Amino acid sequence: MKLVQFYQREDQERKLQVGVVKGDKEVVALNVAGTMRDVIQTANIRSLEEGAVYRLDEVKLLSPLTDPEKIICIGLNYHDHVIESNMQVPKVPVLFPKYNNCLIGQDDEVVIPSEVTQCDYEVELAVVIGKTAKKVPLENAMDYVFGYTVLNDVSARDIQLNEPQWTRGKAIDGFAPTGPWIVTADEIDNPGNLGISLTLNGETMQNSNTKELIFDIPYLVSFLSNTITLRPGDIISTGTPPGVGMGKKPQVWLKHGDVVEATVEGIGTLRNTFAAE
Repeated sequence: MKLVQFYQREDQERKLQVGVVKGDKEVVALNVAGTMRDVIQTANIRSLEEGAVYRLDEVKLLSPLTDPEKIICIGLNYHDHVIESNMQVPKVPVLFPKYNNCLIGQDDEVVIPSEVTQCDYEVELAVVIGKTAKKVPLENAMDYVFGYTVLNDVSARDIQLNEPQWTRGKAIDGFAPTGPWIVTADEIDNPGNLGISLTLNGETMQNSNTKELIFDIPYLVSFLSNTITLRPGDIISTGTPPGVGMGKKPQVWLKHGDVVEATVEGIGTLRNTFAAE
């Protein structure tokens, strides 16, 4: 299933709805109250009653999750990205948070604050947790995965790398475009072997495969749940492959009017335009 959050473009109140994408052109609303996080906690999502049918061009897709309890991001999780960042291969996962203020959706505009001069892109496979996970054994970790989406870990490098912690440079408003939907786990045979890429104004900047992850998804779920209780709707963004703007020679920084398309095989393409504040 491809699950979305959306509102009707003609709806002046912009009422949030949860729906299922059918084919390439339709969204079927689910007759449920609440947000995607509420739907994820439903015992049998496939039993939910379907409602109105809309054309995709009749709706505005939002971030498929707008109210997760946690967004946990993993840094330096592809070998070649560690090299291009001039850092050491981590012995344990490198963690940093983003927050709900960062979440925007398909075709939303990412506003680059005036104080940011080194805005960078990072395509990532994001994992959505499906049920409460605490001290999960490695062999059972995938049982707690609800599905997957695409996340662009937009980063202000000039802030991130000039302060003791990464948080302020990573958690800027709108700096976590996510979507365009959640693909449920049963649709992805092997999340550890998916093509992952990003284009900037049509030019390929990142192109790799999730098999290059240093810490894979089962390990991350088990590792995190040892000390952090994971809740339904939580997001784990698994890190970015090489090719970020910071690692280019010369370096490439996002500017007003740039269009970034982040793609993960089997999920889809997340598209956003960048704008100067």
